Amino acid sequence: MSTPVPLKIVIAGGFGVGKTTTVASISEIDPLSTEAEMTEVSSTVDDAALLPDKHTTTVAMDFGCLTIDQNIKLYLFGTPGQDRFGFLWDDIAFGAVGALVIVDPRRLDDCFPAVDYFEDMDLPFVVAVNLFDGRLTHGLDSIRWALDVDPHVPMVTFDARDRVSVRDALIALVDNAIRRVQQPVTRLVH
Repeated sequence: MSTPVPLKIVIAGGFGVGKTTTVASISEIDPLSTEAEMTEVSSTVDDAALLPDKHTTTVAMDFGCLTIDQNIKLYLFGTPGQDRFGFLWDDIAFGAVGALVIVDPRRLDDCFPAVDYFEDMDLPFVVAVNLFDGRLTHGLDSIRWALDVDPHVPMVTFDARDRVSVRDALIALVDNAIRRVQQPVTRLVH
């Protein structure tokens, strides 16, 4: 039996968008989580007004894995969502084949840094709109326009709590990364 090829995937997004939940719902191992209780001090930094049930936050990263088949194993690295932990993103993203950028459609302003980060890195990514209340209040075209996401970047809806839904979002990401590798280089270097 051969060892599967490891593929590093980043699960990214703003504060409270569902990164930890995404990793936990799909990982075949008990995920490593660096969740810590939110403090009164952090409440002045992290706006949890739309997240009244949120009492913890990721302070370093989340980690989980998923064996696709005998050939591929995904290693999932979730980023912290708060700006003050942004210095960790470069290390977490190093060596990744792609990123799942999770968006909370109720708080689009919190999503710009993650979208911009992966656009600047030129790393394949998929924008995954987390359906917190089970419905999409704005169409994907409207969200794409609001976030100024390039037309070639796939956008999907998903529920971070649902294993099958997360699987489908990860499949979209892996498909996008494969398409990017297979495309001939057409850009001019200036």
